[in-house]
Amino acid sequence: MHSHTKLGSITCRKCITLIIPLKKSTILGAALSTPPLYPLSSTSFAPKDPIDTRPERPVRKICTEQLFSAKVLDASQGLRQKKLLDLLNDMRKYTRTGKAINVGHAAFRACINFLSYTFVSEDFVESVENGEYKDIVSTLLKLSGTANVVDVFPVLKLFDPQGLQRNTTNYITMFFHRLDKLIDKRLKLREEENYVTNNDMLDTLLDISHQDSQKMDREKIKHFLLGLLVAGTDTTAFGLERAMTELLHNPKVMSKAKQELEQIIGKGNPIEESDVVKLPYLQAIIKETLRLHPPAPLLLPRKAKIDVEISGYTIPKGARVLINAWAMGRNPNIWEDAHLFLPERFLGSNIDVKGRDFELTPFGSGRRICPGSPLAIRMMHVMLGSLVNSFDWKLENNIKHDDMDLDQPLRAIPVELKSCLV
Repeated sequence: MHSHTKLGSITCRKCITLIIPLKKSTILGAALSTPPLYPLSSTSFAPKDPIDTRPERPVRKICTEQLFSAKVLDASQGLRQKKLLDLLNDMRKYTRTGKAINVGHAAFRACINFLSYTFVSEDFVESVENGEYKDIVSTLLKLSGTANVVDVFPVLKLFDPQGLQRNTTNYITMFFHRLDKLIDKRLKLREEENYVTNNDMLDTLLDISHQDSQKMDREKIKHFLLGLLVAGTDTTAFGLERAMTELLHNPKVMSKAKQELEQIIGKGNPIEESDVVKLPYLQAIIKETLRLHPPAPLLLPRKAKIDVEISGYTIPKGARVLINAWAMGRNPNIWEDAHLFLPERFLGSNIDVKGRDFELTPFGSGRRICPGSPLAIRMMHVMLGSLVNSFDWKLENNIKHDDMDLDQPLRAIPVELKSCLV
């Protein structure tokens, strides 16, 4: 089913429940374009030569072949494992105090740390005094997620009626100032005769810049890392919090997850990225979480390059197309018991989140799938699996699982495993 909406000067088509056959989806993909990947494109801080990750552009090739390929992510997994252990140590502090934690906030901090180490091999979150960096990223995430009336009514751009331009100026300046220091430090290290790479993204991007400055220069590197951080932190943290919420709301699922982890990994042990392939039930939990709670419910908007007719619906040239992944994930015509959290539906199923199965596309699909999804999927599995396997969990104020308000931020107390007590 489609719906038609007029937003100022923009015509929008909202694809709600239609599952398009593979052949027709290819036609649709060719007829629709995706705007360049830049989360703050309405501000003056968008690069003069915008970073464009459309499939025909060089940067998307860089993402798929040099930044997010399995080989590259395998080489950098040690960086993320270090931050995973830090996350678990932070959780153990709460086991001693018995205080509840805001799981969403903890996930947000952990995702920033995971990404910062993957990007620059350095925890530059804590290297900025007084939590300034956390404030920078948090604010940029809020601003990038704020609907900008200028996008709908371009004539208002000069007036910046919501103040988004003004509010982002200082924060992006601070972020880029910090990145400039890191880049200068890295360039100096790379001049040393015995320099050994950490296999992080900054080294990869600097290598590309050295080979071809047209593809990637200093300014593009800064905007690129900003875009990845803003796009990756909140979405991954949201998915992790929703997964923990569903597990605490469904104790039988939590019990099955713990049983699998104990049998395969050993009780109380953190999991590694290479372990995930051996944990089908954990994989099913992540898939079921993304089905019910896609991090980007309407995915990225598309724009029709030409008039195109798909399954009897006409999409006029210039129309914005929004894919309602949230509605598709809850469609009873597609999923049995669609509103229930049942990871078992994915056991023995070939359906995955890599964009090949159109009933489950939390990261998009085809040539325009989110280029960073391989990293996001890895992070969600290792963080969720390790939190479940390393601790027992109870809700704040002894709330029963049946009484949980699933729409509220999750507050829970990690409890040291009995076998791990000293």
